[in-house]
Amino acid sequence: MDKNSKKPKPISTQEGNPSTSTTPLLSPETYNSSTPPPNPAAAATTAAFIFMSVLIAAFLALSTIGIPSAPIHLTANAESPHTPLKHPVVIMISADGFRFGYQFKTKTPNIHRLIKGGVEARHGLIPVFPTATFPNHYAIATGLYPAHHGIISNYFFDPNLNESFRRGDNNPKWWLGEPLWETVVNDGRYNASTYFWPGSEVVRGKWKCEEYFCKRFNMTVPFEERVDTVLEYFNTSDTGTIPAFMNLYFQDPDSQGHEVGPDDLEVTEAVARIDAMVGRLIRGLEERKVFNQVNIILLGDHGMAGVCDKKVIFLDDLKDQGIEIRKEWVIFEYSVVGIFPPRDFNLTPTEIVARMNKGLEKIENGKHLKVYVKEKLPARLHYIGSDRIPPIIGLVDEGYTVTQSGPAGKEYCGGDHGYDNAYFSMRTIFVGHGPHFKKGVKVESFVNVEIYNVVTAILNIQGASNNGTKGFPDQVLSYHQPVKG
Repeated sequence: MDKNSKKPKPISTQEGNPSTSTTPLLSPETYNSSTPPPNPAAAATTAAFIFMSVLIAAFLALSTIGIPSAPIHLTANAESPHTPLKHPVVIMISADGFRFGYQFKTKTPNIHRLIKGGVEARHGLIPVFPTATFPNHYAIATGLYPAHHGIISNYFFDPNLNESFRRGDNNPKWWLGEPLWETVVNDGRYNASTYFWPGSEVVRGKWKCEEYFCKRFNMTVPFEERVDTVLEYFNTSDTGTIPAFMNLYFQDPDSQGHEVGPDDLEVTEAVARIDAMVGRLIRGLEERKVFNQVNIILLGDHGMAGVCDKKVIFLDDLKDQGIEIRKEWVIFEYSVVGIFPPRDFNLTPTEIVARMNKGLEKIENGKHLKVYVKEKLPARLHYIGSDRIPPIIGLVDEGYTVTQSGPAGKEYCGGDHGYDNAYFSMRTIFVGHGPHFKKGVKVESFVNVEIYNVVTAILNIQGASNNGTKGFPDQVLSYHQPVKG
């Protein structure tokens, strides 16, 4: 039996504001653990109170006829008077694998509240290549392409160190560039805090990853606890101690996207949960009277494409075509391929690529894999200038996967990313909201390396060298001070 045969009917990912309705998992009438439902027993008391209030108001209105009154100005979601924050604050939220269009899969009132009052990338945020979790989170943090920040994939080999990187390795030798949390503390005026962001546990310079400000990765920590930890930083009478930069990571909806693909109901439910967490943050900030003083950036690291095991290319099939790609040469595979042949091999990378592409023309699904020496990759990928990038890179067509060998013909389908960032399915969400962001504005899609300079502009701190475009912050910010120095 097909493993998905008993699942609810999936909801397709929509790339724009949908004209058809979707499953409303959350609605304005939905209550959750942080918002208690109304008490039916109190309804009668409430009605009586309202009735008496109306009578009193009417009496007062009649008794003051002819007395001039000052005009009353009301604003939506106005906050009570509160001591202003002593410095700008940025909270950056990452929802891993939040493909652009997911925000239309179900009602997402909290996300759309930020969109309505802030800036949105009209057609989504463009990830760096490869469209994988670690390269993109660290690109967002440093403003650098992977070839420059060092994390060129989730897994890779450094021929100069003769060592391999695996996720969770926090040795500074792997992590190049200067991430935002280091930039902030290096400035000397502010604190920074991180919550599960890749690279944040690397101790370097003034950034010591102290437990209060730097949470060690543990994906079992409930999402609610993560949000509440960020809110606790505001529970102080000395607002000068509040971190100027905070980030917050959720592993959903990436987890569900891999398991069931982007169009399954489980992904829709995960999107609703992310929206609920955004709402929890907003309510917490409002309760502390600081929501209108805080800049919120909501984004993802990459999108998600549907994949099926029947759409697979086996590297071992190339043996019959006169070229053997040994398993130990393959550094990464599936949605993008990286091959490191031995330096003393009798064929050069260029010769291996020529034989592979010729052989791929003759094997099953082979036309959906194109192999390059890295120097010949499209320049737009910015995937050349590092010895960590394997000399041979294979670009895989959307929806196909590459592996060494395995059984064919399985029915299971799921999701993956890592593909060429030109695919629309790899795009993710970007929303900026707060006192420094423009209001109700749509901007054209941009690459996530631009975000580093947006944050440093808001905080008015000097950033490190990066690949961002000079002047880009002006496209999304309504106010920021020129950086001195």
